[in-house]
Amino acid sequence: MALLPMNPLAFTVRRHEPQLVVPAKPTPRECKLLSDIDDQEGHRFQPRALHFYKRNPSMQGKDPAQVVREAIAQTLVFYYPFAGRLREGQNRKLMVDCTGEGVLFIEADADVTLEEFGDVLHPPFPCLEELLYDVPGSTELLNCPLLLIQVTRLKCGAFIVAYRFNHTMSDVAGISQFMSAMGEIARGALTPSIPPVWERHLLNARDPPRITCVHDEFNNDSVATKGTTILTDNLVSRSFFFGPTQISALRRFIPGNLRCSTFDILSACLWRCRTKALELDPDKNVRLVCIVNARSKFNPPLPLGYYGNALGCPAALTTAGELCQNPLSYAVELVKQAKTKVTEEYMKSTADLLVIRGRPNINVVGSYIVSDLTRAKIKELDFGWGKAAFSGPATSLPIISFCIQSKNKEGEDGIVVPVCLPAPAMKSFVKEMDSIIKMTLSRI
Repeated sequence: MALLPMNPLAFTVRRHEPQLVVPAKPTPRECKLLSDIDDQEGHRFQPRALHFYKRNPSMQGKDPAQVVREAIAQTLVFYYPFAGRLREGQNRKLMVDCTGEGVLFIEADADVTLEEFGDVLHPPFPCLEELLYDVPGSTELLNCPLLLIQVTRLKCGAFIVAYRFNHTMSDVAGISQFMSAMGEIARGALTPSIPPVWERHLLNARDPPRITCVHDEFNNDSVATKGTTILTDNLVSRSFFFGPTQISALRRFIPGNLRCSTFDILSACLWRCRTKALELDPDKNVRLVCIVNARSKFNPPLPLGYYGNALGCPAALTTAGELCQNPLSYAVELVKQAKTKVTEEYMKSTADLLVIRGRPNINVVGSYIVSDLTRAKIKELDFGWGKAAFSGPATSLPIISFCIQSKNKEGEDGIVVPVCLPAPAMKSFVKEMDSIIKMTLSRI
């Protein structure tokens, strides 16, 4: 495990006036309901992501901002709900008013080179608020653009595509599908290779709704609510690189008869070290919430091209004492068990629970969320300049970490994980992670 350095880089970004990009052709004017999985409280925010592209001599004379802007307009013809605005109906039900008003687009230039961002591109990124400008009046859930895209040209010929999207519209797989369609059209395609599918009714609650599964992620019982939330004061964000050596070292803690994925091991280790670093009361309930793409869990699977939210959020539940005092394999078993909960019935039960309880958020008390983006197609996004040097979240969040495919400065494949903690806890977290890796490597 390598703690990646903070980059104190400062630079100036000169932005053009934000503009609304509308579909290139007329689109249907209609109102489309979101699913009962889409509009839960936990999706009512706007994630941010960045793509860094190197200079490509074969694209000399092409302006990336113009290429992306034109691709947006063409892609919105197929994904026209993104050009609309959210409205809220009875019982907090969300719907898209397909007005064709468009998405926000910003063209910008920065007096910095790609090389100055460092050998390993990773969040948190310097001057993020300049690379993805929050246009005043655009950040509300309702009656605002559903997508903002900023293209910033760097002085070396490289460029950055940054965007912010309304999570009620899509999950990572869904927004990746939209962005991939943009890339295809930018490279000359007339239509997306995967036609978009709305069909949000497939993830609606049953009639009548009935909760048939245990949902620890939404559990608000008297014991769970005695947990501890993270303080918001003095938060710091750092990123950690796990290469093959570090991941192999962690596997040595796992008995040979316990089959597990890299995500299982990493998320269990992060959860355990984070819990130790926060010095929680041993009796406090703690959760690891795994984000699982449920598209293939249905019979038949959800249609290819479905770009709504299809995420299950199963939770591994234990106490801080049990988690920290037991070996790492205990946490790995809990993670594996949590992931197996996600079935078609579980997703239907989740939708039913959300409707019955008024579309709540998951219980964030004592929770840590880990999302695996290593298989996300977002990293393949190509506007004609080739695949991105970095694709992933723009930042980490206090209770959410992402596993992002990356390379270190030697070109070795690995996984970057951004973590956000109060400063004193971050110091303890780094020590815990270091001690685990060093303990295992010393035995080799």
